[in-house]
Amino acid sequence: MKHFQVASDLEIIQELLGLSVAELSQQLGVSHQSVYNWRTNEDQVAAKNLEKIYDFAYSKNIRLNRIKEQFYREECTAGHKVLFHGSKTYIDGTLSVKNAKDGNDFGRGFYCGESLEQSAMFVSSYPESSLYIVDFDPAGLKYVQLGVTRDWMLMIAYFRKRLDAYADHPIIRELLARLEDVDYIIAPIADNRMFEIIDSFIDGEITDVQCQHCLSATNLGNQYVFVTPKALKQVKLLHHCYLAQAEKRAYLSSKMDEHKVSSDKVKLARKQYRGQGDYIEDVLK
Repeated sequence: MKHFQVASDLEIIQELLGLSVAELSQQLGVSHQSVYNWRTNEDQVAAKNLEKIYDFAYSKNIRLNRIKEQFYREECTAGHKVLFHGSKTYIDGTLSVKNAKDGNDFGRGFYCGESLEQSAMFVSSYPESSLYIVDFDPAGLKYVQLGVTRDWMLMIAYFRKRLDAYADHPIIRELLARLEDVDYIIAPIADNRMFEIIDSFIDGEITDVQCQHCLSATNLGNQYVFVTPKALKQVKLLHHCYLAQAEKRAYLSSKMDEHKVSSDKVKLARKQYRGQGDYIEDVLK
């Protein structure tokens, strides 16, 4: 689904800025015919022109993706969820668990976040990244929901291949059993900073209590992980959002600010909860 709604987005830009087609063409530095072509053949707009259009809108403080997010949330069918999927490029073909990669938080699955900004942050460093707004209907599906707990930490470490030596441990088998026969998982998002903290726990540097409080400091919200074909049939891609380079830089800047705050909180949590809880060798003895 490599498709951006260029025609309607151009209309929005014109409406919000009060520009005629001729005035918009002039401000974009292109011919009137170019704008006409973009509107009638939006699937054929070159990458450089997509950037020109969406960078222009962002430079004029038009936050198209935020506007769309609000409309989709307002129009969301009762009982459904609006979610977001950040993609390094774009989604090609039908959603499938088989096409997913191993080594993610919960192995193979289609991952979505509750926050547009958080989902965009994770892919904004990639040159061709984009964002999808997703509708999810949970009716009739089985799920498990996790919080920032030791169980969640151990699951993340297991799927990230950090606990291979303990694959047959009763605690690990019990945790994996909780994920059997579920269609999707709701759990906290784990970014690179979180992996570093979990690694500190797995390496025996901090206790489970220290790790838990450190992870709570890096509040990234929840992710939905769809792990069965049945669940994916109830996931619908609503809109493909273009991420202009200026917008990506803003997300990355926000990410750096959050990282600084969370790093400071982690330092304090390590000190405040020192000596409390169990080390990994005690948990998996």
